[in-house]
Amino acid sequence: MAIKQEIKSQLAKLLATEDLVVEHKQTETACFNVHTRVLTLPMWDKASDTVYDLLVGHEVGHALFTPDENWLEKVAVPPQFVNVVEDARIEKMMKRKYAGLAKTFYHGYKELQAEDFFSISDSNVADLNLADRANLYFKIGNFLDISFTTPEENELIEKISNVETFDEVLQVAEELYLFCKNENEEKVDSSEIPPEISGSTDQPANQPPQESPESTGDSEGSGDSVQSDNKKTPGDVSGDVPDDLGVQTAESLEGNLRNLVNTHGSDNVYVEIPKVNLDVIIAKNDKVHYEIDRWFNHQQDKFSHVEVFGEVDAEFVKFKRSAQKEINYLVKEFECKKAADSYARATTARTGVLDTTKLHTYKYNEDLFRKVTTLADGKSHGLVFILDWSGSMSRVLLDTCKQMFNLIWFCKKVGIPFDVYAFTNEWERCEFDLTNGDVIKPAKIGDRTDKKEYTLAVGDEFSLMNLLTSKTNGKEMERQMKNIWRVANYHNSYYQATYTISRRLSLSGTPLNESLIALHEILPKFQKENKLQKVQCVILTDGEANDIGYNVEIIRPNSRYMGQRRVNPEFSFLRDRKTGNTYKFDYGWHTFTQTLLTNMRDKFPSVNFIGMRILEGRGANDFIKLYYNYGDTDYDKIMIDWRKNRSFCIKKSGYHAYFGLSATTLSQDSEFEVDDGATKAKIKSAFLKSLKTKKLNKKVLGEFISLVA
Repeated sequence: MAIKQEIKSQLAKLLATEDLVVEHKQTETACFNVHTRVLTLPMWDKASDTVYDLLVGHEVGHALFTPDENWLEKVAVPPQFVNVVEDARIEKMMKRKYAGLAKTFYHGYKELQAEDFFSISDSNVADLNLADRANLYFKIGNFLDISFTTPEENELIEKISNVETFDEVLQVAEELYLFCKNENEEKVDSSEIPPEISGSTDQPANQPPQESPESTGDSEGSGDSVQSDNKKTPGDVSGDVPDDLGVQTAESLEGNLRNLVNTHGSDNVYVEIPKVNLDVIIAKNDKVHYEIDRWFNHQQDKFSHVEVFGEVDAEFVKFKRSAQKEINYLVKEFECKKAADSYARATTARTGVLDTTKLHTYKYNEDLFRKVTTLADGKSHGLVFILDWSGSMSRVLLDTCKQMFNLIWFCKKVGIPFDVYAFTNEWERCEFDLTNGDVIKPAKIGDRTDKKEYTLAVGDEFSLMNLLTSKTNGKEMERQMKNIWRVANYHNSYYQATYTISRRLSLSGTPLNESLIALHEILPKFQKENKLQKVQCVILTDGEANDIGYNVEIIRPNSRYMGQRRVNPEFSFLRDRKTGNTYKFDYGWHTFTQTLLTNMRDKFPSVNFIGMRILEGRGANDFIKLYYNYGDTDYDKIMIDWRKNRSFCIKKSGYHAYFGLSATTLSQDSEFEVDDGATKAKIKSAFLKSLKTKKLNKKVLGEFISLVA
């Protein structure tokens, strides 16, 4: 039913021709807030699609054409009478604006009439007052024989048909009310004529009939008194409207429509992406490396007689040297893709100058002008990396960094701006004096967002460490990459490490969803600062993230504060006011992230979102089942790729491309190295192993380049 509601929400927006905020709530009637532009619709779960469309079209008509004003101050007419005229007007105008709606209204009211929503099956329509008959005439007049017997009635029906403005509605509604009121009073008068007047009595013919005490003019209940007391001025409707003067068919319709509403269960919740404070969330690049340098320099000074980082730094240099071939491959692929794209978008035009080499062909050739081919300029690109800094990454963090370094060196070589962030909950720990252990700076905990109600909640410890950025020069970049290599190596070989790292660089939980929220501010800022046309957002992770809650005001007897509630997928939606889209949350940790990614793809069409998932052992099978059913053709194809290449690419996740990579294969060295005196079998094994690793890297990086170029 949630899907149906959101489809009808989109229908309401299309009909309103504006980006209305449409909410389905546990309410009995629809309403529209003109100031906030929020259209609240009941959850008509029991209504058919046709009736649902009718009701949505009707409510949008009020949103478009009924003004936001207190009309009770203009004229004192019971609301039911105004509604009869206004309903006729707005439905007429909706049919005029959207010709196709006439069919929807026709079939919708036909269904309501067949199910006796107006409660007239046991009534004689001719006995109803004019307001009731007018209401039926303009709603189900196609399916019911409704007659208007007097010129006055026909004149009022004609006026209702012709109203165009709301002021005219009020004027005609007042006339309709007075007509029904006078008609009602005439019926009351005729029903109160004493039987002595119309029949024979025992009074002598030459004497006037004696009046009973109840009918004397001096008594409270006299007929004259009834007439005079009930006779009100046109604007005087302060008293209760008599039961037989109401619009009974409108009341019946409203009551029966309430039966279509699902008023049980929990109400729908619409949450939004909060505006984050990047100055608080982002740990700047120089601050991060200041902390790393401070810690490593202290350890080197403490053990000055040995080279603490000699071995790990040598491994970094070796890796960089071995990676150059893959970097050159990436550059070559990128330039080829760019050239092919540029050629595909090339245009050929005449110059207006005669080509003298073609003059001799003038008898059979009409095109004698020189031509020029213009190659389209390539798009400017940029990359934003989000690195998983969670505890489960410890064994694969170094290998993940290797993949990331390949892409960083590629970006440096082709001049693509980039930023690398690592998400963590540990950065805001206390900063200690390394000599005596005293606290230099206490833990910095604070609001990451403005914490508005019904916005997603971002944890107070969440941070993004800006590990690397293209804004640094080559020498500084080399030093910073060596720092990251040391930290990743420490986490990879925790028990064998000969050095330690700052607690602020410790691995933490998995605030991936918080990172996606922060990207709503980071991506447009990055694109604007670097004047980019296309941005690639690469997220390297090894697992799913926990769902996050939303902010809600908690009211207690003696306090009010902003608390949090869990996002329940059964009745929770993500709403984006800028795009006008609403997204249904679903069950499963991965679906929460997928919903955020789908929203970002709609909001940032110039950004490619690329996921790189590091998988160990049998984890691939469980991961693939998140997106494909076991035994399906697509599932089998993905599994074949995995068994053959130890990698695969999923296109149906929230990412544009979601690469699954084997942690074991990533950890293998692609260099072809064998010991002196190795047997032929060992040489062959080492060679095949090297080729397999290179094949994986080239396949993944090649698909990556096809997205980037």
